[in-house]
Amino acid sequence: MTWETDLDHDAAQRRRELAQTLMDADVNAPGWLDAVRTVPRHLFVPGFYLPADERDADGLPLWEPVTADRDPARWLTAAYSDTTLITQFDGEEPDWKDPAVRHGGAPTSSSTLPSLVVRMWADADVCPGHRVLEIGTGTGYSTALACAYIGSDAVTSIEVDAHRLNQAATALNNGGYTPTLAVADGLYGYWPEAPFDRIVAACSFRTVPPALIAQTRPGGKILLTLSGWLYGYARVLLTVAEDGTAEGPLLNGTVSFMSARTHAAPAFGNPAHWAAAMPEDARELRHAPERITAATTEAFHLRFLAQSTAPSAQMTMLGNRTYLIDTVTGSTAVLTPHDLGWKVQQKGPARLWDRIEAVIDAYDQAGKPPPAAFRLHVDGSGQRLVHHRLPDLMLP
Repeated sequence: MTWETDLDHDAAQRRRELAQTLMDADVNAPGWLDAVRTVPRHLFVPGFYLPADERDADGLPLWEPVTADRDPARWLTAAYSDTTLITQFDGEEPDWKDPAVRHGGAPTSSSTLPSLVVRMWADADVCPGHRVLEIGTGTGYSTALACAYIGSDAVTSIEVDAHRLNQAATALNNGGYTPTLAVADGLYGYWPEAPFDRIVAACSFRTVPPALIAQTRPGGKILLTLSGWLYGYARVLLTVAEDGTAEGPLLNGTVSFMSARTHAAPAFGNPAHWAAAMPEDARELRHAPERITAATTEAFHLRFLAQSTAPSAQMTMLGNRTYLIDTVTGSTAVLTPHDLGWKVQQKGPARLWDRIEAVIDAYDQAGKPPPAAFRLHVDGSGQRLVHHRLPDLMLP
C-alpha cells in the first residue's frame, strides 16, 4: 500500500472515532455528525502549533510546530482530536516547509475544535434549504462541514486574511467543496450574496454589526459571539424581525473566539504611566477582582456583564496590582491588596471599578442569573442586554 492509501484509510477511521467522541460528549446533531465522518480535517491543517510542556527562559509559552513531514503520527492524531489547532500567530504566516518553535504571541487564526464547530452550526439551526453566511473561513474545515451537510451552493464564507482564504480555498477545492468565498471584513457581511437565512460568525464582535441584521431574511437567525476589551464573552442567537429589529437569548457555555480584527483592543502602553499622579484617597473594595478574573464559569459570565458598563476598559496585572485602563476616556483604576482585602484608587471621568462593582451588586441581588436568563434587544435605540431583575446594560 502507498503512504497516501494508508493515510486515507487511517483518516477515515479517525473521522469515525472523532464523530463517536462528539456523540459521547452529548453533541446531538446527526446530520452534522455525518459530515464529521465525511470531511477530511487533515486536509485543512497541513501544519499547526501545539503547546510545549515548558516555557522559555523569559516565561513565555512555547508552541511546537507539527506537520505531516516532521511527525506524521502526531500530526494525524492531533488533526482528528477534539482540539483547537493554532495555525497563525500575530497575523504572521509560518513557513510550514521549515517551521520554527514559537515563543509567545497572540493566536490570530485556528481550526476550532470540532465539537464547538458542530454545536455552532446546530445551535444556529442550520438545515438543508438554508442559505448561509459564515464569517471567518479560517482553515476552511467548518466551511467544508457546512458544504457536506447543506450543499456548497448554499454556503458563502468570508475571511479578512487573503492568505488564509487562499489556503482554505485550495483545501476546499481539493476536497471537492465549492462554496462562494471572498476576502471581506465580517463587520459588513457580504451584500452580493445576501439575503441569508442564517449567519454564523467564527470570530467575536463588541456589538452586533448592523449589516448582518440587514442581510438576514425576516425570521432568519444570527449566531455570534460578543466580546469586549475585558475579554468577557457571550454567545447570542438573534432572530431578525420584519421591521429590521433583532432579539434573542444569550446561550449557556463558556466559548471565546478571536476578535474581529477591527474590534480588537488597542495597545495602552505602560500601566505605570497610567497610574502616575493617582489621588491618595483610596477605598476598600466590596468585591475582589477575582469575581471577574477567576477561572470559573460564573466569573466568565460576570466579566461579560461588567464590561458592558466599562466598555473601553482593559485589565492588566503588574506585580501585585491590578490595573483598569480606559484608552477612550483616559480613566484609570488601580487595585492593590490591602490587609485581608483590596483597596482601589481611581482617576478620570469614568470611575471604572465603581461601575463594575455596581453591576456585581445588581447581579448578586438578582440571584446570580445564568447567561440564558438574559436577552439581547437590537433596535434603533441601541443594543440592550435585558434581565427582568437587573437594569438594562447597553452595549457600546
